[in-house]
Amino acid sequence: MPTQSLQGLIETKQSFLCVGLDLDPAKLPAGLKPTPADMLAFNKAIIEATLPYAVAYKVNTAFYEAMGAAGWALLEQTRSLLPASVYTIADAKRGDIGNTARQYARAFLSVLDFDALTVNPYMGIDTLEPYLREPKGDIFVLACTSNPGFADFEGLKTEKGTYLYEEVVLRSEALQQSGRVHYVAGATRPEMLGNVRKLAPGATLLVPGVGAQGGDLASCFAAGYTVGGPLLINASRSILYAGSGPDFAELAAKEAAQMAHEMGVMLASL
Repeated sequence: MPTQSLQGLIETKQSFLCVGLDLDPAKLPAGLKPTPADMLAFNKAIIEATLPYAVAYKVNTAFYEAMGAAGWALLEQTRSLLPASVYTIADAKRGDIGNTARQYARAFLSVLDFDALTVNPYMGIDTLEPYLREPKGDIFVLACTSNPGFADFEGLKTEKGTYLYEEVVLRSEALQQSGRVHYVAGATRPEMLGNVRKLAPGATLLVPGVGAQGGDLASCFAAGYTVGGPLLINASRSILYAGSGPDFAELAAKEAAQMAHEMGVMLASL
């Protein structure tokens, strides 16, 4: 699904919820074991329960890669569970020289067939270009993230008086083609998210940090949502592990429904 179709899906579902499938074997509900079969069943139940409310799913690949070959197979199987009617993001945060970046692009955007991939720009703009040479797929460039170490690099002031993350957005926007370049902006810094929106008015912003990390949904919406440039608010732990018993999927659906309801009220106010 191209991001051009994402806005229509947001309007149809009256939601801009992205469910993060950050599968942690140690947090599986009672009755499920950390086996490939049970973990896939967990993901399937979460996807089916939240599908009425979510417009996108983000798979954090680290949780799968940590399990070795079995985890990579689980990643492939999980991707196959996600229908074409939603936007899919591989959250791999890849960043490397051009030749290597081309292989990452092929792996995630063509072989695994995700709609988008998160990428790390801090080796330079030339490391982003190979992803856009792939026949299809979007990139979400890390701009201002929600982690405490944001200030170490992203939040540094340049000689021009701008922040480093603003320079990342400005230079990445120069690569913009057919709406394929988008940004990650953390929910815990809505003022920074607003700055990203000003620099990239037509991009989709992937916003982690609402829910377990304490980001505020209303503040993020006010700072960054426009009809021409939507947000994807990601929620992972608050939905995946809303329940620890046999009713985990029901409680995940309840949490997703509540978030989608709040989003619908906000969208109606535009």
